[in-house]
Formats: sequence, C-alpha cells, structure tokens
Amino acid sequence: MPLISSSSISSSLKFSFLHSLSNRSLNPRFLFISPKSQINTFVASRAAVKKSLSYTQRSIGATTFSNMSVNGGDAEKGMAHFNLSPTSSLKIQKGDITRWFIDGSSDAIVNPANEQMLGGGGADGAIHRAAGPELRTACYGVPEVWRGVRCPTGEARITPGFKLPASHVIHTVGPIYDVDGNAAASLSNAYRNSLRLARDSNIQYVAFPAISCGVYGYPYDEAATVAISTIKEHCDGIKEVHFVLFADDIYNVWLKKAGELLPA
Repeated sequence: MPLISSSSISSSLKFSFLHSLSNRSLNPRFLFISPKSQINTFVASRAAVKKSLSYTQRSIGATTFSNMSVNGGDAEKGMAHFNLSPTSSLKIQKGDITRWFIDGSSDAIVNPANEQMLGGGGADGAIHRAAGPELRTACYGVPEVWRGVRCPTGEARITPGFKLPASHVIHTVGPIYDVDGNAAASLSNAYRNSLRLARDSNIQYVAFPAISCGVYGYPYDEAATVAISTIKEHCDGIKEVHFVLFADDIYNVWLKKAGELLPA
C-alpha cells in the first residue's frame, strides 16, 4: 500500500477516538468513533508509517524513536525486567516517555494529566508538545463530568497518540499528596483504571511515568509501593507494563521497590 504521511492521516480523521473508564464501573462511560472504515484505515496506515520510520532510522543510524523501543538495543541494555505473572512482565528504564513505543499500534503511554486534560507542566506538557496540537483538540472534545473537569482524580481517558510514536495516550489524574484525604487509594485507582482502559482498548503494552511524583508531591517510596503493587494485581491481559522514568532518584527508588515486591 502507498505510504501515507502522518499529517494526512491526522487530517483525514473526522472525529477523535475517545473512550473513558470510571472508578465505579468496568464499562465505558462514553465512546466517540468515526466510521469503522476510517478507524481501520487510520490505525493500519499509522502502523505502516511508524514501521517504515523505524526501519529507516535503524538503517541510517538515527535513534530518535527506535532507541526508546523495546527492540531498540541501547534501551534494552539499561532495562530491568521483573515478572508480574506468567503472562505479564514489568520493565523499568530511564528515558523520555514521549519517545517510547513498541509497535505503534497496540501500545500506549500514560499521561499524568490534570482534571481539565488540556496540558500542563512536566510530563503532561512534554506529551502534549510531542503529540502536537491535535492531542489538545481531542482532549477538548472529551465531555466534562462537571464544569472544568474532564477526568476526575483516579479515573482515565484515552485518545490517539497523533505525532507520538506510541499509538495511544491514556490520560489519568493522580492525587495531590497533601490535599487528597486518601492519596494511596486515589493513586491506586489511577494505575488500575489506566490498565483496565488499556485492556478494553486492546492495548498490549503500556508505559507509565511516576504518577503524582512531580509537583503533586507524592513521596517516591510510597508512590512506588502503590504503583508496583497495583500493577501486579491488575496486569491481567497486558503483555508488558513499562515504567519510563526521567530522573535518577525516581528510577533508583522504583528499581529497589520492584526488587522487594516482585519475584526475580
């Protein structure tokens, strides 16, 4: 099939593919889709473009995307592997989550969003910048639960990844540690609902940042305990869960905690 550019794919998609998961239900609250043929064309063409890009980059020695893939060689050397279950594994690595991908069709990165879902600072802002303005447009189209809130704390929403190498973005809101009355439960919900939404959307590979460990002030050791314990309990149906962590101190805490909580 002829190669279709990313810009033409994005412009041909009339409606954003949006989906939500509530804390209180396993069923999606809403779903907007374009006609089935358009979605199939969008996904298939996007995967073809990304495979072509990855092949070209490997051929010329470029590492913009491929070095953040599991198949990228350099990233694999610095990646720690743990077993979550007989069918699921956890991989922890340092890096830039906006560059991570596996196959460009069944993979998703998790965005630590705010409740408005319109971008912010830290990883949230970096993901929006890397995905391009189409991501903000898609997020703006998510219905508000109440005024100014599209994704309450602990819940999750999904959009396409647009210009990101990963095919989807799962948006979730972690708790503000000093404000939330039950921060551990809210943080666990954010991980749990992200994984459930991934399964419902046929996502096999999910990459998380350290949710709430930036300006939301969650202590790293406590956050790592909640994150890894929740993922271990709710990983069914997901082949690989990744943590892609930017800071050395967070990466070291996650490695230590995984070693304590998971079998080698």
